[in-house]
Amino acid sequence: MPLALLALAVGAFGIGTTEFVMMGLLPEVANDLHISIPAAGHLVSAYALGVVLGAPLLAAVTARMPRRTVLIGLMALFVAGNAASALAPDNSWLLVARFVSGLPHGAFFGVGAVVATNMVAPERKARSVSLMFLGLTVANIAGVPVATLMGQHLGWRATFLGVSAIGLAAIASLALLIPHDRVPAPSAGLRGELAALKSLPVWLALGTTVAGFGALFAAYSYITPMLTDSAGYADASVTLLLALFGVGATIGNLLGGRLADHAMRRTLFGGLLSLAAVLALFPLLMSTAWSAALAVALLGMAAFVTGTPLNLMVMEKASSAPSLASSANQAAFNLANAGGAWIGGLALAAGLGVTSPALAGAALAVLGLAVAGTAYAVDRRRASAAPRAGRERVVAGHVPQQVETVGH
Repeated sequence: MPLALLALAVGAFGIGTTEFVMMGLLPEVANDLHISIPAAGHLVSAYALGVVLGAPLLAAVTARMPRRTVLIGLMALFVAGNAASALAPDNSWLLVARFVSGLPHGAFFGVGAVVATNMVAPERKARSVSLMFLGLTVANIAGVPVATLMGQHLGWRATFLGVSAIGLAAIASLALLIPHDRVPAPSAGLRGELAALKSLPVWLALGTTVAGFGALFAAYSYITPMLTDSAGYADASVTLLLALFGVGATIGNLLGGRLADHAMRRTLFGGLLSLAAVLALFPLLMSTAWSAALAVALLGMAAFVTGTPLNLMVMEKASSAPSLASSANQAAFNLANAGGAWIGGLALAAGLGVTSPALAGAALAVLGLAVAGTAYAVDRRRASAAPRAGRERVVAGHVPQQVETVGH
């Protein structure tokens, strides 16, 4: 694997750290800015909104630019957003800064996935994408816990200055390691790029992402009360247990990349089925301390096995605009984050028990399987229709008789 993938992983590490660290810093931010915890929670939503809006838009408007330049520019915007977060004088400015920080998130992963796959042989594409996303999963093991501790001891502003430093290191890595490239053909413009997303298979792939990762976040958003109220862990132990989730996600990400190079569709189906099974067993697994720790690791592993095959599938279905499609998949991931948390909250509000969000997640995983199955059926039908249409064109064209005989 080329060393340039390390530069992409460094950027992914910084993005993963800033995305998830805000959850652990809400009390510190709320106290310092004199706002309530729910008001501080809007800072998480502001970042997610930036991802959803910025991912397809930035990927589309930068389609004519060299991808190396785009990646460096996106990381520069990331640094600016996090530096502005550290210097924000009040909650309103911090909301804007968090929104700006989220804008380059999806486009970076989208363009980075295209760069990663172009640097390796076709049979290693999935592994190259998984190595880039390795930075995101490792952020949950090391980046988020360290950044959270930094914020608790040095102040939350120090955390965002630290993340900005990671972004600067990523810019240096990208400039040194990513080869110069040329866009092989002129872009069709914003309208042409967006037209690539009109395909039904693309939307089915994006729908699978929303349902599959919605299943993850339905449970993960409420993992702390499950661990404390059901499994009996102390609050101080939760951070270490969440690092287990990062370990599982890292293993699942690497495993999914390797398996997807051999059988992308089967890897996706197997990952979604495993995710549904793990979530369905959560009420049982959360009954003891050791099995709850195992459940957290298995959740990360099962969910992130599906990440690489989903990203590659979207890129293949929108082959005329792979950067835009991959970026849109990151927007779908963040929609899954918000939607899954909302559905899990509905289960809790209905009084179904502290582990009920996991059961809601299991239902979403089954829905993801259904959408993926529909996508497979559509692909099969289109594949069988293509040769038939070709034969009809041959006959209609009055080709030599021997060709028509073979066609019949």
